[in-house]
Amino acid sequence: MSGLVLKLAPKERVLINGAVIENGDRRSRLAIMTPNANILRLRDAIHPEEANTPVRRVCYIAQLVLSGDNNPEETRLQLLRGIEQLSQVLTDHDSRTQLAIATKSVLEEQHYQALKALRSLLPREERLLAAARQ
Repeated sequence: MSGLVLKLAPKERVLINGAVIENGDRRSRLAIMTPNANILRLRDAIHPEEANTPVRRVCYIAQLVLSGDNNPEETRLQLLRGIEQLSQVLTDHDSRTQLAIATKSVLEEQHYQALKALRSLLPREERLLAAARQ
């Protein structure tokens, strides 16, 4: 991987290896060249009380690794189990593809990529939960 590219909106904040960085008044682009840097867009952050669905809970676990609150080695099994449980329910091709990307990313300690793949499942989960309530 040649590095992670973050495109930031004006005043957007991002957490990089425990430091909160705020963008200036203009859109900008950052290339993160350090492999395995822990990066979390704060606009994407899930608060503990928001981790109330299966996909959100697994996203939250990945987020804790990125924020430095959980050790990647100690969290790996928990993440893989959560992804496996999601794969038992989300069986469509697109979901399976994202879950495979998340699994591969966790195994390669690319937690930002894992979180990105898992977050892509949130709209689908929301639709399924809404349909179940009707």
